Amino acid sequence: MDSHHQRCLHRLLLAGVAFVAAAPALAADVTPDRLVNADREPQNWLMNHRTYDAQRFSPLDKIRKANVKSLKLAYAVAIGGTSANENLQATPLAEDGFLYIVDQWGVLYKIDGRSGDMGRIVWRMDPGQEKLPLSNRGAALWGNLVVTTANYPPRVIATNKETGRIAWDTNLSDGQPDIQLTAAPLAVKDKIVLGAAGGDRGTRDFIVALDAATGKTVWRKYVIPAPGEPGSETWKDKNNAWATGGGAMWVTGSYDVAGNQVIWGTGNPVPGYDATYRPGDNLFTNSVISWDADSGKMNWYFQYTPGDHWDYDEAGTHILVDGQVAGQLRKVITHSARNGFLYTMERNNGATLLARPYLDNINWTSGIDQKTGKPLDYNPNADIQLYSGAATPTLADPTKKMCPGPSGGNNFWPATFSAKTRLIYIPTATPCVVLTQDPTLSNKAGDWKGGTYRQTERFESNLTVADPFTGEIKKTVHVPYPNYSGTLSTAGGLVFTGYTDGTFVAYDDLTLEPLWKINVGTGFNAPPMTFEVNGKQYIGVLAGLSAIARSKHQLVPELKDMRNQTMLFVFGL
Repeated sequence: MDSHHQRCLHRLLLAGVAFVAAAPALAADVTPDRLVNADREPQNWLMNHRTYDAQRFSPLDKIRKANVKSLKLAYAVAIGGTSANENLQATPLAEDGFLYIVDQWGVLYKIDGRSGDMGRIVWRMDPGQEKLPLSNRGAALWGNLVVTTANYPPRVIATNKETGRIAWDTNLSDGQPDIQLTAAPLAVKDKIVLGAAGGDRGTRDFIVALDAATGKTVWRKYVIPAPGEPGSETWKDKNNAWATGGGAMWVTGSYDVAGNQVIWGTGNPVPGYDATYRPGDNLFTNSVISWDADSGKMNWYFQYTPGDHWDYDEAGTHILVDGQVAGQLRKVITHSARNGFLYTMERNNGATLLARPYLDNINWTSGIDQKTGKPLDYNPNADIQLYSGAATPTLADPTKKMCPGPSGGNNFWPATFSAKTRLIYIPTATPCVVLTQDPTLSNKAGDWKGGTYRQTERFESNLTVADPFTGEIKKTVHVPYPNYSGTLSTAGGLVFTGYTDGTFVAYDDLTLEPLWKINVGTGFNAPPMTFEVNGKQYIGVLAGLSAIARSKHQLVPELKDMRNQTMLFVFGL
């Protein structure tokens, strides 16, 4: 062989090696075993809350108290930008340096972040959703699929994570025109579990399990019982309110592996501010419910606020923790309720172990019975609950000051439990509002409010640290802007969160001293997460406020001209 041919062959061999090196390795399937043992993969964020227990704690510690001041923007990626009034509320998923992000319209992005200094969009899957002002809180990974939702009609879509091609597409319409799917799905064994939303538009919401490989429905259970079903006696009206009664499940639940129970919070009864339209306790709204993951059979339930007047739904996260309560080792659920109280309960039956206020200003009830978990002023013989009376609108006296306001308390912006400090970090809304009951709005198709409320003070927030095993409040920091983001805790001794003014902060997990912050100029409406690539830790968060979040700035004059952009921000050392 002459030297010319040798050089050509050498170049071909080098080119072949370069091609092999450049070709992306096929990612391993996300198996049920990987999801159950997600803590074995601290570099990844494989499900909405990172782990089935919904703690939103990461064992990564390369970013820590000693070096967080050196944190800087690693890269940013513009997301969406196709329509007006866009927002981002999803938690990014991370697997082996690739991020999976969903925008408001259900468009799924696969982003290559392996370089650490840029995020390249590998592919986009656009489900063709109608551009209506909804939310989308993220995706699930199962096998070689990324599972997401889209709306109008309500659909669950599985996309091949290598190619971006749709593997299956399931329509969950059940004859109700306003059923929505806004929570991130949860992959459990061989199923995809998720709850339906749209409750405030007069729907009867449900939880459903689909076969993860095919998208076929395995079971579907409605939150509001039909006449004759257990719990239907708690709908005492003559308006057939059960059929439009709400109970939305618009935040992703948790999964107790040992008990094989999916644990989901449910939304408010509808109409939200007019209990006279729907007398009774209105089961199973404002509740936490345990369902058998295989069959969908209800194991147990606990209702926080029977006959709710205030939109105090409890769809927010229910965190699973183990620890000592009153000297005994317990497997518990802890929940920072929208009604202003922190509850800790037995995981196997929902029995209340403690309920303590985490807000200073609560006027709807005089307190919570520590044995039953019911409000002290709950009257089991009354069709319409008055509770303390201070915040309860009536037909004779329809306007009342309510504390907390309809936003809570805590809401869809998740709390985090730190496995390092054994404490829960609760992002809270602090303002009261003036509520007016209006029965003319109680049967208004598409907007079953039953009243209106007026914001009379600045919408501000607290970051509150509490012990879920005693209910003791350890520390509180007040912030002059809303927190619509949520919290992330890490083994580095840090708690991350964002605010609607565009500020993103890292707090010391013991003192709540702000150790680092940046203002990116657009507000945060989504929870932070963290992942690792090539030995480096990163913090990721989506920005871009919903119209509801932006409306909270009406009494915050310095933010009235702030603009809104939908972005992914990734920070690293």
